[in-house]
Amino acid sequence: MPDTLTRVPLPIAPAEPPQRPAPRRDNGLRGIGLMLLGSVFLSAADVASKYLTATTPAIQVVWLRYAAFALIMLAVAAPGGFAQLRPRRVSRQIARGVAVTISSILFVSSLRYLPIADATATSFVAPLFVTALSIPILGEKIGWRRWTATAVGLIGVLIVVRPGGSDFQPASILPVLSAATWAFALIVTRMMSATENPVTTLAWSAIVGCLLLSALQPLTWQPLTGEALLIGLFIGVSSTVGHWFVIQAFRHADASLLAPFSYVQLLWASAFGFVLFAVLPDAFTWLGSAIIIASGLYTAHRERIRARKVAAS
Repeated sequence: MPDTLTRVPLPIAPAEPPQRPAPRRDNGLRGIGLMLLGSVFLSAADVASKYLTATTPAIQVVWLRYAAFALIMLAVAAPGGFAQLRPRRVSRQIARGVAVTISSILFVSSLRYLPIADATATSFVAPLFVTALSIPILGEKIGWRRWTATAVGLIGVLIVVRPGGSDFQPASILPVLSAATWAFALIVTRMMSATENPVTTLAWSAIVGCLLLSALQPLTWQPLTGEALLIGLFIGVSSTVGHWFVIQAFRHADASLLAPFSYVQLLWASAFGFVLFAVLPDAFTWLGSAIIIASGLYTAHRERIRARKVAAS
């Protein structure tokens, strides 16, 4: 799931003049390997979340995850001093944290009712929402090619969700809404990319999410068993480690190279779903997923071209 889940990374041009860009050692193979490792941990966190939603409210599952996430990020920041967590744009960090948290709640809520592969496939529509949101928020001009890719991707979502069909699940809308809120978080991330430390952004996402979810606990609270606490800890650690691998991957390779490998998460989700729940995606899910992935890769390709033009101007 987003934040927690990693959606398809888009090569993006900075919205603000870069300030002290972090040095990067180009090593494509290492970047790909780290991305693949990250997808394993993120898929494991999603599968564990699905297992736990059978007995525990989704808001409580996400809270367990964010509590572990916040503790880990505070432990990571402690050696360097908490002053490094002071953001340049507090309002944007809060907005991103709230969006990521809502996205996580929506995605985990869907897992109680949907096969994990279906929810994962639908969530890959996030880059297409980024295209649409870039117009009102960033004032970007979107060409017909990217609009076409967006329309094709939405067709893929309709194939997976199959609204009006006998197999339609109303919960199928939740991953779509999750992708939309995650796309907003990506837009905010883009706006802060040149000025904020990634550790700062991750820590603020963890802390804002933990506080928001703590405030929501009275709505659905139920006593937690020892098993639920252990699984929640596993979810928090797995998702945080997965994110860390993905962040490290971007230190070694361009997003345009890594984007195709982020879709491996669908394969892991399918494999874990079969082993734990004896469920495999049907032909419609695979077809819709292929269309969504193709449109996402083309969108990433057009973003890379746009980023090169911006850099050259």
